[in-house]
Amino acid sequence: MTDIVIAPATADRFDDAEHALTGGGDGTTCQCQWWTITNAEFNASTQDERAGMLRAELDGDVPPALIAYVDGAAAGWVRVGPRTLQRRIARTRMIAQNSTEPLDDDGVWAVSCFAVRSEHRGRGLNRRLLDDAIAFARDRGARALEAYPIDTAVGTHHSSELYHGLLSVFEEAGFREVARPKPDRPIVLLDLEG
Repeated sequence: MTDIVIAPATADRFDDAEHALTGGGDGTTCQCQWWTITNAEFNASTQDERAGMLRAELDGDVPPALIAYVDGAAAGWVRVGPRTLQRRIARTRMIAQNSTEPLDDDGVWAVSCFAVRSEHRGRGLNRRLLDDAIAFARDRGARALEAYPIDTAVGTHHSSELYHGLLSVFEEAGFREVARPKPDRPIVLLDLEG
C-alpha cells in the first residue's frame, strides 16, 4: 500500500521542494516563481536566482506551497497562498478582467501551480494536493480560493500546460466556475466560509 503524506513547504524541506519540482515539466527552470514575479523579472533572472527566490519564500512565515511525499520521497507540489503575494495574477489580463473577487483582497487565496514527478502521475496526487491546499488555506483564514485550471475537454494540450491543474479535479473538489475568459481556461472559485 502506498503511503502519501502532504506537508508544508518550509525551509528545512528545500531539497524536497527541488526534487518535487524537477521530475518533468518546467519546474526545474521556473522554480515555481512564474506567479510571484513580473514577466520582465522572470526573463531577467537565472534559474539559480529563481531557486534563491524559492528558498527565501520557504524561509518565510507562511509556506507558499505544499509538498506531497509518496512512500517518503518528494513526489509533488502545489502552490497555494494569498493572491496578493502572487503578483502576476493581478497583472494577467485574462484573470484581472474576469475574477469575481477584488484583486487586492488578502482573504482570497489562489492555487496556481501543480508539479507531479512523472513517475507519480496518473495516481490522483493532484487531487490529494488540492484537498490539502483547501484545508491549508481555510486553516490560515482564507475566505475564498481561486484557481485558473485547464479544461482538457476543450482542444488539445501539451503536458507542460497542465501545471495550472485540471478543471475536472477542481470541480470534484467543489469549486464552481465563475468565468471562462478563453474556451479552455475557466476561472474557478471555492467559498471557504460557507
